[in-house]
Amino acid sequence: MDVYEINDIAELIKDNSYVGRGIVIGKSPDGKKAVSAYFIMGRSANSRNRVFTERGGALYTEPFDPSMVEDPSLIIYAAMRRFENKLIVTNGDQTDTIYEGLKNGLGFAESLKSRCFEPDAPNLTPRISGMLTFGEGDFEYSMSILKSADPEGSACNRYTFDYPAMPGLGHFIHTYIGDGKPLPTFCGEPERVAIPDSIDEFAEKLWSALDKDNRISLFVMYTDIETGIEEKRLVNKNK
Repeated sequence: MDVYEINDIAELIKDNSYVGRGIVIGKSPDGKKAVSAYFIMGRSANSRNRVFTERGGALYTEPFDPSMVEDPSLIIYAAMRRFENKLIVTNGDQTDTIYEGLKNGLGFAESLKSRCFEPDAPNLTPRISGMLTFGEGDFEYSMSILKSADPEGSACNRYTFDYPAMPGLGHFIHTYIGDGKPLPTFCGEPERVAIPDSIDEFAEKLWSALDKDNRISLFVMYTDIETGIEEKRLVNKNK
């Protein structure tokens, strides 16, 4: 196994019918843009009844049909928001936990110490999070996964990964390694993936690779490191 291999993200996803929710962070090959992406999938009617919406500079998951919402607690949240020179992206309301932690002088990992995996037994879905920190004409990023230490959910394992931004390289973390009962959670380090210069190429690659029945929404953003200008692509299955 080549630990320095850079994977095609479509190849990692295409044979997995249920990747769950996923975060990608990296840098464009020309070294000029910070890349962030987030997608959600769903199997139940409640999970599939969602869209991504931008509001007030943040990205939210919201119900497509409010009358069909069964339990909003784990499916409606701010997925991406900024604090000063930092961009936070997560698969749940720990986005707000990190935001409030930063406001109170805590770091990324410290802020997440108050949280654990989701209370959705028997799946015990991991909480995955990422944060980009911009400064001095460049950026660095961190990723985290909080997952159950055992099938009973009696304790939480916490893993944090810190990365320098390297041209053409990104890291991909997702909640599940496949479908099942219960759903098997992600294992190991975030996967190394290639980041293209074109936002349209990357968005198309991600959306096309996700299972057509289970994919729900995708958001991709390329941020110019020097100017801060953002280029965005948002795809919702429910229109």
